[in-house]
Amino acid sequence: MCNLTLCVLLFLAASSSSSCPVHCVCETTIVNCVNQGLRSIPQPLPKDITTLNINGNDIRNLNNESFPSPLEHLTSLYVSGSQVEQLNTMVFANLPSLRFLDLSNNIIVHFSAEAFSQDNKVEVLNLSRSLYNYSYVGVFANLFKQSLPKVSHLDLSNNKLVLLPEGTFTGLLDLTVLDLRNNSLVSIMNGTFQNRALEELDLRDNALKDLPNGTLADLCLIPDLRVRLAGNPWRCDCNIEDMLIWLKRYDLVVDKLKITCSAPAGLKHVSLLQLKQYQLPCTYTGDLKGVLETSYVFLGMVLALIGVIFLLVLYLNRKGIKRWIYNIRDACRDHMEGYHYRYEINSDPRLANLSLNSDV
Repeated sequence: MCNLTLCVLLFLAASSSSSCPVHCVCETTIVNCVNQGLRSIPQPLPKDITTLNINGNDIRNLNNESFPSPLEHLTSLYVSGSQVEQLNTMVFANLPSLRFLDLSNNIIVHFSAEAFSQDNKVEVLNLSRSLYNYSYVGVFANLFKQSLPKVSHLDLSNNKLVLLPEGTFTGLLDLTVLDLRNNSLVSIMNGTFQNRALEELDLRDNALKDLPNGTLADLCLIPDLRVRLAGNPWRCDCNIEDMLIWLKRYDLVVDKLKITCSAPAGLKHVSLLQLKQYQLPCTYTGDLKGVLETSYVFLGMVLALIGVIFLLVLYLNRKGIKRWIYNIRDACRDHMEGYHYRYEINSDPRLANLSLNSDV
């Protein structure tokens, strides 16, 4: 009897150990496969797994074969720094309990808007340093609009984003934390931030020179919002006057004391809050001479183009123009001959009498 019990225990232990994938370390329900040079998701994964960490591998393509069987208890998935390029349709469909997804430090080129099931529960999504090229942000915009209704924390920092497509975050109704630090955003479109649940908005270290009035109004309508704006190259001229009033009136910006001017030169490094409205210049500081020279060159090019087109039209219609000139010449000749004939009649009395007799 004792031998039978021992055999059963050994069998269970062997079964338990065999459920842990090769090159991975399993601790209770946590599976770690970090920096193992893996090219795909290790298989088979334990059925009771709750956390999978496959950071630092070479898994370029995630598809519906990456998780071939349902993992009902998996809540956290780490795939950071794994050279991920493609995330295909329904790749996460067999992870119904997934709530935390880290895809940072990858080179994502394609992210299917149908990568998640419609009833997914993802709450935290880290896409920091994950975009291969900022032009692909439109793919993420479609993903945010259609597929992630439960996301509350979204990290898009360090992606060199220049512009955010209109309505990028409108589908994220539960969004509370949005990190857009260290991008290259040059402007914020009106209506970009209308998420009433938003609590943290980080816009530090971008390329913003001012914020449009529509954006200022949108931010005022979010009740518990805290915004960070330091580290941008703010241009302290009359275009930023409304933003200055907004900063002084509301306490939404937690780092407003750190907001400094980058231009014009006379106000560089000056705290924006220290300025009065009348101190904001409205003078043109560009190279006016260069602009005028460029304008003259452009005008000359336009006139030259018009001249070429005119000559081309003349050339293409040369036969018609020639015929038109001949017609005018003949008409003028006939007219002049009529005048000449009348002149000869009037100057010769005999012809004049003959003309009168012929009239009778």
